[in-house]
Amino acid sequence: MNEPQKHVVILGGGFAGLNAARKLRAPNLRVTLVDRQNHHLFQPLLYQVATAGLAAPDIAQPLRHILARQRNVTTLMDEVQAIDLDKRQVTLGHGTLSYDYLIVALGARTGYFGRRDEWERYAPGLKTLDEATQLRRRMLHAFEQAETTRNTAEWSRLLSFVVIGGGPTGVETAGALVELARRVLTHDFRRIDPSKAHVHLVEAAPRLLLPFSPEQSEYTRRKLEAMGVKVHLGAPVTEVGPNHVQAGDLRIEASVILWAAGVEASPVTQTLAGVPLDRAGRVQVAPDLSLPEHPEVFAVGDLAAIVDTKNVRVPGVAPAAAQTGKHAAKQILAEIKGKARQPFTYLDKGSIATIGRSAAVAAVAKMRFNGWPAWAMWMSVHLFFLIGMRNRLIIFLHWAWAYLTWQRGARIITGINPSSDAPAPTPAASAAAASPPAPAPQKA
Repeated sequence: MNEPQKHVVILGGGFAGLNAARKLRAPNLRVTLVDRQNHHLFQPLLYQVATAGLAAPDIAQPLRHILARQRNVTTLMDEVQAIDLDKRQVTLGHGTLSYDYLIVALGARTGYFGRRDEWERYAPGLKTLDEATQLRRRMLHAFEQAETTRNTAEWSRLLSFVVIGGGPTGVETAGALVELARRVLTHDFRRIDPSKAHVHLVEAAPRLLLPFSPEQSEYTRRKLEAMGVKVHLGAPVTEVGPNHVQAGDLRIEASVILWAAGVEASPVTQTLAGVPLDRAGRVQVAPDLSLPEHPEVFAVGDLAAIVDTKNVRVPGVAPAAAQTGKHAAKQILAEIKGKARQPFTYLDKGSIATIGRSAAVAAVAKMRFNGWPAWAMWMSVHLFFLIGMRNRLIIFLHWAWAYLTWQRGARIITGINPSSDAPAPTPAASAAAASPPAPAPQKA
């Protein structure tokens, strides 16, 4: 049996990288997939892990298991350090890889508009399972601390939560968090009333969900406010501290702050010498998704700034990432067979975002759906795109049980680190610790 003639290295096991690897089922190809995690993550449902709706394994699958039957693929768990385009080498944390073709699918990370060093430690993002489980731990721990505090001002701060960013992640997280407080936890405590928690959604733009129509944005705002979320529009964030957010003239004291206001490409793109990048660090690619001066290298998914053959700017969503990964793989297969490459054309399958129970917005072609029909579409689409029948079944059962009972099972607090997970006390609370205890706020 002949040895594989070409070595394809894929950096990243997200939607783009995984779909590229699955497409490269050819006996004359040797494929190496590298990811810093050992799993493929279904990012659209991360917010449900963060808000105790799902457990972490429900939305992830080991990459080795997914690709176990594809014998031409080797999976490595390692960190990508740099890419040398001239030498055709990738530097990893534990060595180097040479390639004939390279598919860069490292995705995006949370973007802080140049204030990462100042704000990230106080307002983490929601891009990984570690971030989701830490956020869940901090949210649930805030309720537990409020149950034990004897200071009214501190109780109010502990039960205040801020979500920064009015895109799908921000809207979905704010809606799920207010349902957690007002429905799921409402009967679990004796000294506090969780339903009196304050959930703030802060957005710099004049409306939520900018990719959707203004009417759907307004529907989303009204629905969130009816659920109990305090929506602040036209409020660009100017300061984030350990216990507060400053957005224009508005200052919000809070125990937990989530940043969902922007993304930027993986910092590895900075090592691509001579390759043009946009302001968010994304790679500007040729029509076939390759690098202009290096046709053997493709940039796909959230890492790439793509305008397709119809002059459509491709959005950073999971279906688009999957399409770009498949397209890059097809161009490699075509070239090996001596065929010409083709430019990328994005197939827009629509946009959808959930707000809360029986409430969502969907835009498919020229059709618009709000409320329960959009919510049913949202559930169906997410179940379809999940990896693995086991995960689909478990999540469906979780959702059915939650719908019938308002219960969420993933509410166990583990791994408490007092220095990082516990909300920092305010000066007033520290002073109150030395004072005689005040009565704890009672349920109404």
